[in-house]
Amino acid sequence: MRYNQLGRTGIFVSELCLGTMTFGGGEGMWKQIGDLQQADAERLVGRALDAGINFIDTADVYAEGLSEQITGQALKNLKVPRDKVVATKVFGPTGEFANARGASRYHIIDGIKASLKRLQLDHVDLYQIHGFDPATPIEETVRALDTLVQHGHVRYVGVSNWAAWQIVKALGIAERLGLARFETLQAYYTVAGRDLERELVPMLQSEGLGLMVWSPLAGGLLSGKYGREQQGEAGSRRTTFDFPPVDRERAYGCIDAMREIAEAKGASVAQIALAWLLHQRVVSSVIVGAKKVEQLDDNIAATGVTLTADELAKLDGVSALPPEYPGWMLARQGEARRKQLEEARRVG
Repeated sequence: MRYNQLGRTGIFVSELCLGTMTFGGGEGMWKQIGDLQQADAERLVGRALDAGINFIDTADVYAEGLSEQITGQALKNLKVPRDKVVATKVFGPTGEFANARGASRYHIIDGIKASLKRLQLDHVDLYQIHGFDPATPIEETVRALDTLVQHGHVRYVGVSNWAAWQIVKALGIAERLGLARFETLQAYYTVAGRDLERELVPMLQSEGLGLMVWSPLAGGLLSGKYGREQQGEAGSRRTTFDFPPVDRERAYGCIDAMREIAEAKGASVAQIALAWLLHQRVVSSVIVGAKKVEQLDDNIAATGVTLTADELAKLDGVSALPPEYPGWMLARQGEARRKQLEEARRVG
């Protein structure tokens, strides 16, 4: 297991992070995603820690709070040292009344108190805003998060599912006012879904934020159980909860290419999909969730898969995003400028 610096912070996190969305179950969507109860969840946490994973991610809305509760009890029962990095998120609805959601100061401060109680912790290492709230000024959100950092309830703050311009605006506010800034982005990214490379990746590189990847197998679509002639087992996650949205034709092309590489390496398709992400320099940690220890073991084995330059080029070819403005114009202008500079050096 390798460890990466998390953005500009001084902490290092394992290249795989254990996601806990499968803990708790409940009704509707959460039961479809996962229904692990305490004993099974603890087996997964224990296996992850034994493999060197030092990073655990949850959220207050997962299984309506049960995921945090089970995670906290697992950490206590397993006597996990407090040197592990624990992250949670706030934003989604946690009650029926109007203010039990969003990124207001009201909801953020109530949210951390409830999360700490469920997790049985005195602080979380990373607290993330789980979505963008158009009803709350960004400055209010940034100030509230800074309050939590100053009070010691939170070590670092991050964001999930925001656009690049929204994050940069928040960073500007934090810098202007001397407040704690976002250090991480948690975002969807797969070999079959590279949309964030258009705006978010350049922003991350420019501003020094770490990237945590959610749904690295595209909701199971890249697990190897699906393809042009394979629609998955009845009741499997993608057949009951078709999320996140994916260009199926491009995904099937990626799966075909990964299956060929996997067979040559004696690996699984899922391992190749995860290994591709681990080869992307912008990625700090890839969040993996599982319902069974065997699934987690398969995911962990991806850390030992090395892709050659030719294999990476092959996957890049089948997964490349179509040109889109202003990207193609920026690339054209950048290439012209590069040639001009090369010519100037030769002349000089």
